[in-house]
Amino acid sequence: MDLQNDFCAGPVATARYGGDPAALATVAANCARAVAAARAHGTEVVFVRFLGDIPYQGPSWRRRDLALGKRPKCLEGTWGAEFHRVRPAPGERVFTKHACFDAFLSDGFEAHLTGRGTGHLVMAGLFTDVCVDTTARTAFQKGLDITVLTDCTASLHLPDEEILRYMRRFYGARTTTHDDLASWSRPAAQGEEELWPTRSDGIPVWRAASD
Repeated sequence: MDLQNDFCAGPVATARYGGDPAALATVAANCARAVAAARAHGTEVVFVRFLGDIPYQGPSWRRRDLALGKRPKCLEGTWGAEFHRVRPAPGERVFTKHACFDAFLSDGFEAHLTGRGTGHLVMAGLFTDVCVDTTARTAFQKGLDITVLTDCTASLHLPDEEILRYMRRFYGARTTTHDDLASWSRPAAQGEEELWPTRSDGIPVWRAASD
């Protein structure tokens, strides 16, 4: 997701990312390895990209950027919008977000998942606390299992572990690393689900749980 030059490399990415730029290079390298592993394993790979051109922005987006002095990124047709360290292979789908965070707002993304009978999303890319989290939230609400590859993403505003812990707690996300293929290349097994116990009449026995 959004593994593009303006988010990963060059002056725009360096000026925006508050951490060590080497961390972004590591994320990109790990994403490339994860993509290669998925292809070798026969796991479908789809790409999501961001285009931030002003004509694509809604009024609130433009007002925010004006107030914060933010310049648009990943402009269509520019080097900044190109994929970084990864490229779609022939036949792999690319979905475009037009000045929005959520991949489910890109044309065709949800329809593609539904048509493929997808029940499990493995997420890699940028940024953990922005587009990855936003897409994971929608995926969870639509009934999909989520796995986040922790060494294939980085957070822009919040500590990495804070947002990953949030996703584990509220979306039931699994978190693992790209080299644990046996874990992330399959959905959660039925035996791993924590089901509510039921009475003899089939009515769930609800248990109190804290957030």
